Amino acid sequence: MKLQDLLKHVDVVDIKGEDNIDVTGIFTDSRKSIEGSAFIALAGVQVDGHQYVDNALGLGAKIVIHQEEIDTTKTGITYIKVKDSADAAGKIATHWYGDPSSKLKLVGVTGTNGKTTTATLLYEMFRKLGYKAGLLSTVANYVDGKEYHATHTTPDPLSLNEMLAKMVDAGCDYAFMEVSSHAIHQKRISGLRFEGGVFTNLTQDHLDYHKTMEEYLKAKKMFFDNLPGTAFALTNIDDKNGLVMLQNTKAKKQTYSVRTLADFKAKILEKHFDGTAIEINGKELQVQFVGVFNVYNLLAVYGATVLLGQDSDKAMLILSTLKPVSGRFETIRSPEDFTAIVDYAHTPDALTNVLEAIHEVLNGKGRVITVVGCGGNRDKTKRPIMAREAVRLSDQVILTSDNPRYEEPQAIINDMADGLNSQQMKKTLLITEREQAIKTACTLAKAGDVILIAGKGHEDYQDVKGVKHHFDDREIVRNIFSI
Repeated sequence: MKLQDLLKHVDVVDIKGEDNIDVTGIFTDSRKSIEGSAFIALAGVQVDGHQYVDNALGLGAKIVIHQEEIDTTKTGITYIKVKDSADAAGKIATHWYGDPSSKLKLVGVTGTNGKTTTATLLYEMFRKLGYKAGLLSTVANYVDGKEYHATHTTPDPLSLNEMLAKMVDAGCDYAFMEVSSHAIHQKRISGLRFEGGVFTNLTQDHLDYHKTMEEYLKAKKMFFDNLPGTAFALTNIDDKNGLVMLQNTKAKKQTYSVRTLADFKAKILEKHFDGTAIEINGKELQVQFVGVFNVYNLLAVYGATVLLGQDSDKAMLILSTLKPVSGRFETIRSPEDFTAIVDYAHTPDALTNVLEAIHEVLNGKGRVITVVGCGGNRDKTKRPIMAREAVRLSDQVILTSDNPRYEEPQAIINDMADGLNSQQMKKTLLITEREQAIKTACTLAKAGDVILIAGKGHEDYQDVKGVKHHFDDREIVRNIFSI
């Protein structure tokens, strides 16, 4: 492909060298550069690609795309200075892979909680409707049923467009993806064409990156601001930021709610651990999900399905057959007649939602024992809040390790415990080893009780000092229960 073709939609500041040349590949990782390739220097959060230009050139790259000032004196090299290299990477990647998002009906789901469930259930919905579809999510990526390992909630622009191109090649009609605030802010989705966007909710998370809730909100809103007039913007108006997402969008504005009038309105009729009886836009159905938060997720799925032109009655029928996503309110029954629930809840709001859902079903007829930790090298301000919410809504709490990463597990647990007063500490245990914490919870549980094991959900590893060791909450519970 010619370089000048790749640059058609890029905001170029200056070109030094020849632009009517062939490009053999495009890379943002200098180590992957090949002879005749283009290296895009990204000013990343932890690593600045401009420092690795010589590495890329040493491996044969002939084109450097950059936004910062660099040495441009080497002969035989084309230097393209752009206004924003992150934005350029997205647009170049889109063009390199044949603009795959324009050949799919692509829907992005953003928000703090519920992204994985909503995007995954949309993927399942459309496959059950008879379409070929793709999914990009935290848990896994799928191309018409074929699974690809997921490393990020939203991949880098090159990986993202490569996956979308695979979906096009496989004959997919639809694609559903989680859109993280990091990806929006870092312009990883630049150049993509969306058929619609869904907003789930906004609560405290990622303040280690965004610093303030206002900046976090702006990142989410940017996604809707950039949707075209041909797309739809579906938002949860029960969230205080729901309507904020629609303020400047050109997309068709649609709403969903459990509490007030909306385009898509749900009402909860009955709750139990095997599912919930609900009503959507006046029609009753039984779903295999527990908790109000899941009713919002299902409502978003139903709304997006209808907005994509599908028959509402068919969508309603399929909604009743959908099953929870792996590691999201995953229920495991013990032979001693108590229940363990494994859930990915790793934010204060998500933890509160899951615990409230448990109480709604228990209705005072059993105790709640919560095992929870916080991830290392992430937003520290949520640690004491997580502990307080766990204690407030549990009869017994065990604070333990999550993914400590490069922090000491005990230090993270201490940060959580710092949020508790002496009275709250009386029903709190500190057990650093996560497996031991789970075993202790099971020992304490009696018939009718519920153990919530929160934070890791679908993950089958524990990240310690940069090494991922095998660790699966569900596997440990089943071993304890010997099932």
